[in-house]
Amino acid sequence: MSAAPPPPPVLLDGAGGDTTADVPRDPGDRRSFVLAVSGLGASVLIAVLSILPAPFAIGGPGPTFDTLSEVEGVPLVEIRGAPTFPASGELRLTTVSVARGSSSAFTLGRVLRGWADEARYVVPEEEVFGTPDEEEVFEEQSAQAWITSQESATVAALEALDRPVPAELEVAEVIPASLATGLLEPGDVIVALDGEDVPTFSALADVLAEVTPGDDVTVTYVREGQNADVTFATLDDGSGGALMGLGIDPGFELPIDVSVQIDSVGGPSAGLMFSLAIMDMLTEADELADARVAGTGTIDASGDVGAIGGIAMKMHGAVDAGADYFLAPADNCGEVVGNVPDGLDVYSVETLDDAYDAIISIGSGDTASLQSCRSP
Repeated sequence: MSAAPPPPPVLLDGAGGDTTADVPRDPGDRRSFVLAVSGLGASVLIAVLSILPAPFAIGGPGPTFDTLSEVEGVPLVEIRGAPTFPASGELRLTTVSVARGSSSAFTLGRVLRGWADEARYVVPEEEVFGTPDEEEVFEEQSAQAWITSQESATVAALEALDRPVPAELEVAEVIPASLATGLLEPGDVIVALDGEDVPTFSALADVLAEVTPGDDVTVTYVREGQNADVTFATLDDGSGGALMGLGIDPGFELPIDVSVQIDSVGGPSAGLMFSLAIMDMLTEADELADARVAGTGTIDASGDVGAIGGIAMKMHGAVDAGADYFLAPADNCGEVVGNVPDGLDVYSVETLDDAYDAIISIGSGDTASLQSCRSP
């Protein structure tokens, strides 16, 4: 008897031909085999992603700080030089936390999860931190902005409570487009505008607000101890307001001292919540009535609220901290719409007065008159 012929080759790619008994004929069994091979490949990929460093920065919700709370028995926002009153509820400033792959040793797998998470962003490291020299400059600017925002917040809060803050209005810069070029120079101190004394920064802003762009203004200034007047035409700020084209460095004479017990935050975006905390603490009224409010926004000495970055992440951070309400700069509304987490009511504000009215309305339970961000 002759020997049995050898079995035909095993075909696993579906190209045709038969299979031996070693590869089941049942299509379901074949599917299981393919899935097993695919699963092995996925496991190898996951293992690689878990150890491969990634040169990306991942931003996400950072910690929040209740500006009405205490840190080890010391008020987070401490006021000296004026009576303060107990405040209920919470006024939380919100932050964004940014981690970098080169120092935090996270992996490409974490990057992919960050891309898929609506509460986070993922960008190349250099887009956030730049070169080492640029990063050092950024950190210095962020620290300075943090300090400046506290001063602006204090001035805005006092002015909003009808407590004027005297200031020496020194010219820091004359921009090239200004028609005051050659007339005013850095170091000049402005004391009057169109014949009206301007002893405060807000007084200067109020007088300028009545000027039509293109109209002349007369500035009274002091240089080397001598008073003088100059007249020049104003510029248009692009939204119908008049500009002198001057950078003003106001030397404020603050009647109170405000200190903040936070050393891990930088940038100017906490200004609004600082101002609200100061106003709440300086007034006898219980504005919040235990309401939990978070928010963000820059604040200038005139009380205008400015846009910030990372608002979607800050709203998620507010929810994580238990806030029910969120105050957002009106200029950020485009990023707010469609990104509001469940359980959070968001109201837009343009000025500190808007924000203060908002916390009073929230505390009273009557928010019908507050402005919400809407789709364009």
